[in-house]
Amino acid sequence: MSSRNAATALRMFATLGRSQAGEASMMGTGSSLLAQRAAALGGASAVNKGCGCHCGRVACMGACMPTRHLHAHPTPPTDPDQALEYLREGNKRFVNNKPYDTHPTRNLDRVKATAGGQAPFAAFLSCADSRVPVEIVFDQGFGDVFVTRVAGNIVTNEITASLEFGTAVLGSKVLMVLGHSACGAVAATMNGGAVPGVISSLYYSISPACKKVKAGDVDGAISENVKVQMEQLKVSPVLQGLVKEGKLKIVGGVYDLATGKVTEIA
Repeated sequence: MSSRNAATALRMFATLGRSQAGEASMMGTGSSLLAQRAAALGGASAVNKGCGCHCGRVACMGACMPTRHLHAHPTPPTDPDQALEYLREGNKRFVNNKPYDTHPTRNLDRVKATAGGQAPFAAFLSCADSRVPVEIVFDQGFGDVFVTRVAGNIVTNEITASLEFGTAVLGSKVLMVLGHSACGAVAATMNGGAVPGVISSLYYSISPACKKVKAGDVDGAISENVKVQMEQLKVSPVLQGLVKEGKLKIVGGVYDLATGKVTEIA
C-alpha cells in the first residue's frame, strides 16, 4: 500500500489523533509494523510525562487522566490469551446479571480520555442484529473493543481492512467472529427464497456454511458460518502474520439470544 493510499484510508477513522495518523505511511505486517508504530510514537518510553501514569503503554501518548490511565484499558491484557479471558469474564458477568457497578470504562471521564485516540484490546466481526450489542454482551466500555458489524457476520474486503486496522495498527490482541442464534441472514440463505433489494447478495458468503449441514439445520449452519468466516479472515497476510507471531488470536463464538451466553467455537 502506498503512503498516499494509506493516508487516505486512515482519514476515515475520525478518532485518530495526529500522532496515530502518522502511522499511515508505515503499514506492514506483524512485528515489523508494531515496531514501526512504537518508533513513530517514541518507543515504549513515550508515555505521558509528569501526569502520574506508569502504564508503559505506547498508546498512551500523554492523553490519560491525572490519576489513572483511561486511554487504554485500565489494566490492559498482555497477550491474546489474557485478552480472551477478559471477554469470557465480561460475558460471565453479563449472563449472571452482575456487570460492574462502577464500570472503569463506561463514564464521562473515559469518553474524554479516549477522544484523542483508541487502544482496544479486542476486535470483533459481529452480525448487525440489534439484539447483539457487543460492548454490553461482554461488559466492556468506551475504547475497549473495536467492532465491525454486518448482517450474517460475513467477511468482505472492507471488513478485512477494518479488522487489519484494529489489530495491526490499534493493537487488538484477540479477534472474535461472533454469530448468534436464530440468525435471519443464515436462515434466509438456507431457505433461498426471494428477498427485496440486494439482500440476496449475502447468500454467496453464507451458502458454503449451509452446504456443510443437513437441510433445515439453521443452528448448525450458524456455527459453520462462524468457522467459514474465521478461515476467510486468516487469508489476510496482515492477520496471518500477527497470528504466527503470537500477537493475535482469531476465535469464534455464538451468542444465545435467549440466555446472553457466548459459546466459543474452535
